[in-house]
Amino acid sequence: MTDNNKAAPARNIVHAYEHLTPDLVLDALASVGLLGDGRLMALSSYENRVYQVHLEGTADAPGDVVVVKFYRPDRWSDAQIIEEHAFAAELMAAEIPVVGALVLDGKTLNHFGGFSFSVSPSRGGRRPELDNLEVLEWIGRFLARIHTVGSVHPFTHRPALNLQTFGYASRDILLEGGYLPLDMSSRWHKAFDEAMLTAQAVFESVGEVQTLRLHGDCHPGNILWTPEGLPGAGPHFVDLDDARSGPAVQDLWMLVSGDRAQSTRQLGALVDGYEEFREFDRRELALIEPLRTLRLVHYSAWLAQRWHDPIFPINFPWFGSSDYWKGQVDMLEEQTEAMQGAPLIV
Repeated sequence: MTDNNKAAPARNIVHAYEHLTPDLVLDALASVGLLGDGRLMALSSYENRVYQVHLEGTADAPGDVVVVKFYRPDRWSDAQIIEEHAFAAELMAAEIPVVGALVLDGKTLNHFGGFSFSVSPSRGGRRPELDNLEVLEWIGRFLARIHTVGSVHPFTHRPALNLQTFGYASRDILLEGGYLPLDMSSRWHKAFDEAMLTAQAVFESVGEVQTLRLHGDCHPGNILWTPEGLPGAGPHFVDLDDARSGPAVQDLWMLVSGDRAQSTRQLGALVDGYEEFREFDRRELALIEPLRTLRLVHYSAWLAQRWHDPIFPINFPWFGSSDYWKGQVDMLEEQTEAMQGAPLIV
């Protein structure tokens, strides 16, 4: 940002989501033959707008509960969204617990009121207990099965996760939008350049690894856990909205946290479960810190691109301040050191 007002939302811009009223949500569902009973609840989502809706029932049986997702305009093309839905359908056909879009009127992606939307079953669950190694092994087994399906053929329309798409493209978004304050611009550029050069060196040292279709954003919030003893016990993977092509380790590293000893134990459990169904290329462990670095840069660009959405200034008021960018510089410098260190070994 070039001044202190850059982060303020544009007052003369009406964001598309401001037209997404409860009536429009219910009318969209009615357009595909689903009649809501008036009970509608907004679910937590910054990227899209997602609602839980109760459908009309009968005197003898309550109606179903569905989740309707209205996709952020101009983020994904219809072809890219449909490709995500097709991937989810492949996974469900392989009896992998993924929550995918319903087929309505012969298709999974529909349009109403200027929005693209999909409907899926409502699925309950809690966040997995990632300090439990048995839970991690269980998740690892299903990730291996997801990757086995993901390796059958590549995405045609969805992009890959790499230095260009998450690193340099994110830098260009920030520079073209003028989001860097003058007092932090040169420091951030220096830290970014050093981090990208280090990441590139790590990728080159690892050599060619298999890229496949991934969940892409496999953090704990996108896994719903059903306790043992209940129907459908275990993990259920939701929200393939960020599905991309990339190395298998991308779907593992966000489930690992803590100090090096704890991270090693957690990663070891994930890989143990994974290798019950699929071989894991341990060279990819060296890519964890470069991938973490790319996600860090991509996150800033993600915030910048959505700053005209009123929900973002409300929920991320610190974005764009000098303190924010100082923190980003510090983290990039830390990541450069981490990438230069020894990778985890399991």
